[in-house]
Amino acid sequence: MNEQAEKPFLYVVVCAAGIASDVGELIAAAQRRDWEVGVIATPQGLGFIDVAAVEASTGRPVRSAWRSPGDPRPFPAPDAVVVAPATFNTVNKWAAGISDTLALGTLCEAYGLGVPIAVLPCVNEALAAHPAYRASVDRLVLMGVRFGDPYAGEAQQVGGRPEFGWERVLDLLTDAGRS
Repeated sequence: MNEQAEKPFLYVVVCAAGIASDVGELIAAAQRRDWEVGVIATPQGLGFIDVAAVEASTGRPVRSAWRSPGDPRPFPAPDAVVVAPATFNTVNKWAAGISDTLALGTLCEAYGLGVPIAVLPCVNEALAAHPAYRASVDRLVLMGVRFGDPYAGEAQQVGGRPEFGWERVLDLLTDAGRS
């Protein structure tokens, strides 16, 4: 077995939020923790990341669409999945069992496979207050999904934006039993 195959494999699902442009921080942090990483972007999330940089850092293609029948699987089965940033749309569709994109299909299937899943939501306060979102988070938590603190990304009074806790999503996996 080669060295690459010996490491646990982490799927990183990236949604369409401005902070997604910094997903390289999560990839680097996961690699420092000895994960092999593959990135799956929502169709809209694809436009928020530097695909070439992500592919260079992971050594794998960024996935956003289903493969054709007969095409080889570009990623091994996941040992864990993180969703960061997770948007209002993705959280609600996932909780409802909607599988109309590769990202959502992967999340729905990961639950059925018993794969640990951790989420860093990026949802503004107005959307987070919506009853559908709150019910979706509750449903996902009951399914065993671990959530980090929500991130609204609103500018702070002193300037800049609060830090997005990229490494926190990896800590949530550790809390779930991954060392």
